[in-house]
Amino acid sequence: LSRVLFCNPSESSALPCPRHPIGLTLPSHVCSSKLDICNFTAFSSARSCNLVCSERKKRVAGHMVRALGTEASQTLPFAATTSPSQEVLKIWRNADAVCFDVDSTVCIDEGIDELAEFCGAGEAVEAWTSRAMGGSVPFEEALAARLSLFQPSKSDVANFLNRNPPSLNPGIQDLVKDLKAKGVGVYLVSGGFRQMIEPVADLLEIPHKNIYANRLLFGSEEEFVGFDSEEPTSRSGGKATAVAQIKKEHGYEMLVMVGDGATDLELPVKDGYLSRSNFLALHMNFWCSKARRPGGADIFICYGGVQLRDNVAQAADWLVLGFDNLIKELKSSS
Repeated sequence: LSRVLFCNPSESSALPCPRHPIGLTLPSHVCSSKLDICNFTAFSSARSCNLVCSERKKRVAGHMVRALGTEASQTLPFAATTSPSQEVLKIWRNADAVCFDVDSTVCIDEGIDELAEFCGAGEAVEAWTSRAMGGSVPFEEALAARLSLFQPSKSDVANFLNRNPPSLNPGIQDLVKDLKAKGVGVYLVSGGFRQMIEPVADLLEIPHKNIYANRLLFGSEEEFVGFDSEEPTSRSGGKATAVAQIKKEHGYEMLVMVGDGATDLELPVKDGYLSRSNFLALHMNFWCSKARRPGGADIFICYGGVQLRDNVAQAADWLVLGFDNLIKELKSSS
């Protein structure tokens, strides 16, 4: 992909954050040939500088970082729909509700990974997150396993939030603002935790009642005791359930889901696992998404601006690498 940067701490070139001393180190050959400085500046802006400047973001080394403001101009290494059909565009422009995933979609990072890093268990938890978002294990299994590795107390969560404000992806505030201006209902549907998502909703001016997420449970001494398993988003297929509930309760005719992981696509899983061959077969037969079943989301848009998972992107109705195209098409006539 063009405009895709691979961070390498051993290289010497770096772009500093305007607010903090820690910069993002970039390979020099990429800086000269691939980097669009104007677009990359978005990552160094005050609203998203946590991507490159805090201690918790040092782990971005080796991850994919995209210069925003444009879609990829070269062929993707797998089949994905970056040019949506007119039907998909019509639904996007006329949707009366949009549900956003939070981690790696609305926000730059994965909230549970960052909380785990704060509590000293980052690497082990991140490995489980990768498996869960890729669809290789049931979400409820991955959620329980990750929490068991670090068991955050109520004070751990509060201290983390105080030190680490939300890191929004560039363009999401403008997109949400434009959607709300059109009277579109905006929801946050996440496998993350309500305690960590409410500050995100506040930044986007989304009411807390429009959050569908998990809830951490604490004991009388504020110790971790588990999570609320009654929340639909705590298990595989839960986002599809939440989306269907939103659509039914509010009578929405066209609803769009935007996210980056298998839990956003909500694929059918056999025996708790999703094989690539089954995935592709289901996709070719148009039966791959629970979220798009009757009563669910009408289309699924894969946001690949932070994590680009080929299995999810291939099954999406539309793949975007930044929110600029969504904003542009939203303003187009239906």
